Amino acid sequence: MFLLTTVLAITSCETDFDNPNAAASDQVFTSREGILATTIGMQELYSTTGMRYIIETPAITTREGGITTTFQNMIDLEDGGDIPNTNSNVVGLWTTMLRVVGIAEDIAANAAELDIDAGTKSGLIANAKLFHAMSIGAMAQNYEQVIVATSEDNPPFISRIEGYNTAIALLNEAKSAIAANPISAEFEAEVLRGDIDLENTINAMLARFNLFAGNYDAAIAAASEVDQTSSSVFTYDTQNLNPIWSRVFQNSAPNFKPQDNFGLPASFVFEDGDGRFDFYMVPLDELNQNQFPIEDLAGFFNADTGSIPIYLPDEMNLIIAEANLRKSSPDTGAAVTALNLVLTDTDDVFGVNANVSAYDGDTSVAVLLDEVYKNRRAELFLTGMSLEDSRRFGRPDPTPTVQNFDEERNRNFYPYPNTERDNNTNTPDDPAI
Repeated sequence: MFLLTTVLAITSCETDFDNPNAAASDQVFTSREGILATTIGMQELYSTTGMRYIIETPAITTREGGITTTFQNMIDLEDGGDIPNTNSNVVGLWTTMLRVVGIAEDIAANAAELDIDAGTKSGLIANAKLFHAMSIGAMAQNYEQVIVATSEDNPPFISRIEGYNTAIALLNEAKSAIAANPISAEFEAEVLRGDIDLENTINAMLARFNLFAGNYDAAIAAASEVDQTSSSVFTYDTQNLNPIWSRVFQNSAPNFKPQDNFGLPASFVFEDGDGRFDFYMVPLDELNQNQFPIEDLAGFFNADTGSIPIYLPDEMNLIIAEANLRKSSPDTGAAVTALNLVLTDTDDVFGVNANVSAYDGDTSVAVLLDEVYKNRRAELFLTGMSLEDSRRFGRPDPTPTVQNFDEERNRNFYPYPNTERDNNTNTPDDPAI
């Protein structure tokens, strides 16, 4: 418990680019018990504090959610325009992901030196590289440039596309590690605990980040390897609550609620009876303070200890559909086939079932891409990908105007936190919008 507390204690808002675990590294990394406890702590940091910022921050920017609070950080996000570098969501997302990167680096480096079971060692290394990659990916979805390693005092920035490709390299290293030495029963029982399917999660993230990086054939290949009957989830308990439940339901003081139509303009029309509406939302028929129509939240977020999927199975079908449309020689037939697996789904492992008719509309690439975008918004609601999706699908660019509530999104990227700029002379200029 002492070791776990040491790891979790690094979640403060300060950003220190010296090794965040340096003070306790001798205790943590020289034993099997210490490195396993650190790994569990890393996962808890990402799944609690990390998931709060990953989901909530872009949700407000892209109108997935409407604020229901007077907290300034949430007001800033809904107002858009020149968001302060001190905004706690902007700071929290960046610093939490970098802290996970730092811990993951230490686990991967030190596990290789321990005299432990080969399958436990490979599990530690692969899992650390997975969380390292997911943290880089989360930053690359929200910031124009990213940091991918924390070992230097003044770490350099690289472009977000380079960030995705770095994440892909880490995931391939993770995949190779467990291929060479399959995960031990010990690692499965003590770290994964039947909640995380490591191999499928690595493939799912390879599919996601290859799509975002424009590596379309690789995205299709990785998505096709994912077993869609399997599941990977972050689990919660009374000490570590579901982070979105905490933001929406705890103390009956919601910070935001979901917007009607998944926050999409009325031009995006869904078939009557689409099951994803009832899965994610409960009708409310109210407006928030900025006159956005809001609903009550359901899905994975209305129970204090409810699990949150790390990825959804139908994300893989949507990746296959989109990548087939974007590759140099589009394959609209393959795209429609993959899209129909989403639309007609009735047996999703998590119960996210559209259960509507197969697609029978225009099969031009542009129209099909709109259909994929619409279904990504509905299927992958509040998964943290809405800002990346809005830009990638060429939705209308925002203006610098504050409180332009007619915009589909009010930022393209977030400014870099003041904590980063104060500590790192390599910090780039903030994006204009």
